[in-house]
Amino acid sequence: MLIDSHCHLDRIDLEPYQHDFSCFMKEAENNQIEHMLCIAIDLESYPAMYDLVSNYSQISLTVGVHPNVQDGKDPSVDELVALGQEEKVIAIGETGLDYFRSKGDLDWQHQRFKKHITAAKILKKPLIIHTRESKQDTLRILEQENARDVGGVIHCFTEDWDFAEKALDLGFYISFSGIVTFNSAKEIKEVAKKVPADRFLIETDSPYLAPVPFRGKPNYPTYVRYVAEHIAELRNTSFQQIAQQSTENFKRLFRLDIG
Repeated sequence: MLIDSHCHLDRIDLEPYQHDFSCFMKEAENNQIEHMLCIAIDLESYPAMYDLVSNYSQISLTVGVHPNVQDGKDPSVDELVALGQEEKVIAIGETGLDYFRSKGDLDWQHQRFKKHITAAKILKKPLIIHTRESKQDTLRILEQENARDVGGVIHCFTEDWDFAEKALDLGFYISFSGIVTFNSAKEIKEVAKKVPADRFLIETDSPYLAPVPFRGKPNYPTYVRYVAEHIAELRNTSFQQIAQQSTENFKRLFRLDIG
């Protein structure tokens, strides 16, 4: 069985499923997808996302506002805590820093990031971290705000081993997306070889970043299999071992008793 630790189910293309979410869920089940973590990126679309997945026990949720979102509501700690108390919500995020898409004075990103960490600590739930071209500040804020108290995961990992080691030292897990299957992803492949067996997750980040052989096409949680297969090759082990280990790691990090 497989777990997709990071996907945006409210944004996937349902056209191949007759625009019927239940048809998509049936295919996920047929492809041995045991569980999916549906990630929030803003507060405006959160209610509809919640309604979409609320009846499926094999889907958990997060609450948070992505670091690039500027048009929507900037959440307060109290708002994050109120939404995060729902049992189906198992983590806070995605949150973090992104200096690639946002430019100029980014203090607002730092403040938003800190609010998410505070809310996670109040709720005692892990963090889903997004970082892009901001690794030093991401690590600094995680350390200064004592994010190690709750831990979490560096999702869609795109950094080097030095960053990975520092994140691991802070108690965070490393999650690999379809990017690890790209030929150009040399440093990420090296991290995938080195990360401790009990500290990695796999994800799709669907509908984005489809793995080889679907690169450039819409992504789906069912494609997490290709991430697992590639990591198995890199680590010279079996697909079954990667599937089992990543599933165990997910359940441990998010304290889920499933399956």
